[in-house]
Amino acid sequence: MRLRLGRPDLGAYAALVDVPAAEPSRAGSDPTVTWLGVSTVLVDDAAGALLTDGYFSRHSLLRVGARPLSPDVTRIDEALALAGIERLDAVVPVHSHFDHVLDSATVALRTGATVLGGQSSAHVARGHGLGADRIVVATPGEPTAFGSFEVTLVPGAHCPPDRYPGLITAPVPRRARATAYRCGEAWSVLVHHGPTGRRLLIQGSAGFAPGALSGHRAEVAYLGVGQLGLMDLDYIDRYWDETVGQVGAEVVVLVHWDDFFRPLTAPLRALPYAGDDLDVSIDRLSHLAERDGVRLHLPALWERSDPWLSLEDSGSEELP
Repeated sequence: MRLRLGRPDLGAYAALVDVPAAEPSRAGSDPTVTWLGVSTVLVDDAAGALLTDGYFSRHSLLRVGARPLSPDVTRIDEALALAGIERLDAVVPVHSHFDHVLDSATVALRTGATVLGGQSSAHVARGHGLGADRIVVATPGEPTAFGSFEVTLVPGAHCPPDRYPGLITAPVPRRARATAYRCGEAWSVLVHHGPTGRRLLIQGSAGFAPGALSGHRAEVAYLGVGQLGLMDLDYIDRYWDETVGQVGAEVVVLVHWDDFFRPLTAPLRALPYAGDDLDVSIDRLSHLAERDGVRLHLPALWERSDPWLSLEDSGSEELP
């Protein structure tokens, strides 16, 4: 098979970048969601905030392939400032590859947060200097409370192929090769906002465990699509049904499609065709969304949004 050069044109999908912005008049009462690249998603209200992953170092492909990695403190501080993040209750790695967990402990150290995840992510946090009192190993399927939020981690899977499979069984030092960051436990992250009853699914990787999300509900899903465009259509359909379909989401926002080998301050661009095909993902997911009456969006970087407003616009009776 001949390698396809180039990358998708994000301009072709500008009409999808329309997640409703958060309304200042409702600030504090309703949760807001901010996308910060890859599967890093900030969920907050006036009482507290959660962050998945917190990957801001975004090392170049050359650096990832040739040299040990360590958190880039300058880029982390810059991203936290641009996102307006001063305090966090929790940082939740969706799995333990470097593009998800590398900065989690450093972000927690800077924001007073606890790292919540699997044993693999806990080993990374320990190796990166976070104290045991700030690390929580999740009980699968059981909610953990952080202020007005409850976070439930449901076992999932990484989208194939998983280039660094397996568990992390010992602390990973702050300076280590990308291969040290094995996938570990992969999670579907469910967030429940108690005061409003609103529920959110954050699916950081385009993988699934059949039936794992059965019985869980979420009106909104932030759906990871990294590598999904390289899979066959049957896999894409099953992925949609096992995530969006299982939780009954009516609004879907696609994440983990951006080229994470570039800093967040550079113009966004999609992953190259050699590593993914966003065109295929959007084409098929648009078909599935239309079939199921789901609103499909792309997020705007740094923008504090209220995806539940899409439900109000449609007059949905499911809005909490």
